[in-house]
Amino acid sequence: MSARDDVIDTLNDLIETSHDGEYGFRELAERAQAPELKQTFQRRAEEIRASVSDLEQAVTTQGGTPEDGGTASGALHRGWVAVRSKLTTATDLSLLEEAERGEDSALARYRKAAQKDLPAPVRALVEQQLQGVQRNHDQIKLLRDRQKQMS
Repeated sequence: MSARDDVIDTLNDLIETSHDGEYGFRELAERAQAPELKQTFQRRAEEIRASVSDLEQAVTTQGGTPEDGGTASGALHRGWVAVRSKLTTATDLSLLEEAERGEDSALARYRKAAQKDLPAPVRALVEQQLQGVQRNHDQIKLLRDRQKQMS
């Protein structure tokens, strides 16, 4: 595999991960009870959509074709969220816990990508988005901790 192909694969992995996150946050927004939490989840989904666009442009610039779906593990996670929400009454706390699990996964994938040998513009994009994922993870964790205290 060429270095260029490795860069394209790395970017496409982040695109798939981001598609999973966008879908997940949209689902969580539909199930959230608190209006502020709905807004937070919707805003996060929109931010991810913008990130996907930037990643797709980077893939195209590298001469590749952007992925248009999510990951198999993301599909399993979404399936688990759907089943769990049908079997139990989804609370805002349980939704925040699911969101944190999803953000943990995204953070791990972005950290892995940031460890790779990437061209400078791609590295800058990945590191910028990694910082955004970290901020969002921290926000979700803070909201989850507050929700736990209220329960």
